[in-house]
Amino acid sequence: MPISNPTKRPPIPIPRSFLKEELSQAVSRLESLTQQGIRLPFEVLASLLQRCGETRSLKQGKWIHRHLKITGFKKTPNTLLSNHLIGMYMKCGKHVDACKVFDKMHFRNLYSWNNMISGYVKSGMLTRARAVFDGMPERDVVSWNTMVIGYAKSGDLKEALWFYRELRRSGIKCNEFSFSGVLTACVKSRELQLSRQAHGQVLVAGFLSNVVLSCSIIDAYAKCGEMESARRCFDEMGVRDDYIWTTLISGYAKVGDMEAANELFTKMPEKNNPVSWTALIAGYVRQGSGDHALDLFRKMIALRVKPEQFTFSSCLCAAASLRHGKQIHGYMIRTNVTPNAIVVSSLIDMYSKSGSLEASEMVFDRYGDDKQDCVLWNTMISGLAHHGLGHKALRLLDEMIKIGVHPNRTTLVVILSACSHSGLVEEGVRWFDSMTVDYGIVPDQEHYACLIDLLGRAGCFKELMSRIERMPFEPDEHIWNAILGVSRIHGNVELGKKAAEELIKLDPESSAPYILLSSIHADHGNWESVETLRGIMKKRSVNKEKARSWIGIGEKVESFTVSDGWHHPRKEEIYSVLHNLAALMEDEGEASRT
Repeated sequence: MPISNPTKRPPIPIPRSFLKEELSQAVSRLESLTQQGIRLPFEVLASLLQRCGETRSLKQGKWIHRHLKITGFKKTPNTLLSNHLIGMYMKCGKHVDACKVFDKMHFRNLYSWNNMISGYVKSGMLTRARAVFDGMPERDVVSWNTMVIGYAKSGDLKEALWFYRELRRSGIKCNEFSFSGVLTACVKSRELQLSRQAHGQVLVAGFLSNVVLSCSIIDAYAKCGEMESARRCFDEMGVRDDYIWTTLISGYAKVGDMEAANELFTKMPEKNNPVSWTALIAGYVRQGSGDHALDLFRKMIALRVKPEQFTFSSCLCAAASLRHGKQIHGYMIRTNVTPNAIVVSSLIDMYSKSGSLEASEMVFDRYGDDKQDCVLWNTMISGLAHHGLGHKALRLLDEMIKIGVHPNRTTLVVILSACSHSGLVEEGVRWFDSMTVDYGIVPDQEHYACLIDLLGRAGCFKELMSRIERMPFEPDEHIWNAILGVSRIHGNVELGKKAAEELIKLDPESSAPYILLSSIHADHGNWESVETLRGIMKKRSVNKEKARSWIGIGEKVESFTVSDGWHHPRKEEIYSVLHNLAALMEDEGEASRT
């Protein structure tokens, strides 16, 4: 029963140590206080509720709510306590309970409404947040900011920008958080004009000294590839933290300007942040400079900078040999690193591409505890496809589906590749047709390119042309490349010529279609056509991209191209290893013939 008129009792002092106690201990004392007829001050109860929300202690929060009901709160709900109850329930994920408290409030202030909106936004429930926002009798800058940031973080940039523009029109003065929301939208949209406008508004509002906002502006420019503007903002900053240095380094790395990225990294005052190292490593990997990436990784380890998960996945992609991949894996084992799904996939991929399929399967079995992650299955299926084990790949796909893992678009790509490399035409076509019906995967250009490769390798040109005619879109470079590839396999000059012409229209500077078409003509002895194509390439200034090879000598991997000729500093060792490999291959060939 509610305690009647508790104010008639003489006030019993509450020890100051009450709020310093462990939360569970403090809440457990509420029952004895209730029996004594003591009601704690609202500020104390509000502080306890805040602690419950921060620590996600739903059980203790409910005990406090029960205490409030027993001591008369139900009849005369206090706005301060109601707001803290809403906050506690929202942080604990109990939106229905928060809504009940909100609905029973006799008086709601702006904080009450904003509390509900914030709770729904943080839980990703933007439709409910919008409904509460629309029902507000009045709004302040916090109300608008919450909606802008919520929609921006969810990726609904159109709604985020609409709310931001309405805030500007409302006459309510913007603060730093208002620009934080719109800059998040700029970073995600990668629209240069929008980023420039937001930058100008931050400048006019006088918030450029805010490190977080300046960093977002630099990030927005970097995402747009506008590194000159990003660098200018960086140079004008009075205070720079590690995150800002890393943002600019990452921007340069992503646009391929590794010289600028490395120069900036060298000037960076503190290099204890693994993110900056990883940004530089990932940049070298994207550029195909695996040796530089691995050198950086070694320096990182030597300086005792702890790598993060993305560091390992990038380095595994950079590993030019099985030995390097094993060294990275060994380091992870020695330092008790528990790899996430992306790193496990990178390990599977590294071992598979290095020819050690057995090790790939061991990694899949050992680390694949989260067998509900489709990425792991796709990578393992891709490894089997790479080794021409189509039947085994199909069995693994069946196993994946049996345990309830839903295939995605990548699954269809890798299974079609597996069928193509193993000549399993019927199985590949069946999976292509069933993916849409059974799993809702709508085939795109890449899927059709895989199907064309499957049918073309098997010489099923009639079915291939029928599929092309029924495609719901115009062929892109994926499809024409696939057609050109299978045309070369079967010597179909006319179809190859058509595919090459279409590819040249799409990308006139690419050498690939010229080279492949030239190979088709050469296979048929049409040397006049080969010379004509070379003349066209020369006239259009189309240069063949240099192929780069890697060879392990001792503890180091050397990279070289054909044009290096006799200028490479270790040419004698490289050619010695190549001659030995050629001799071994010749011996193997003779052994197989006998």
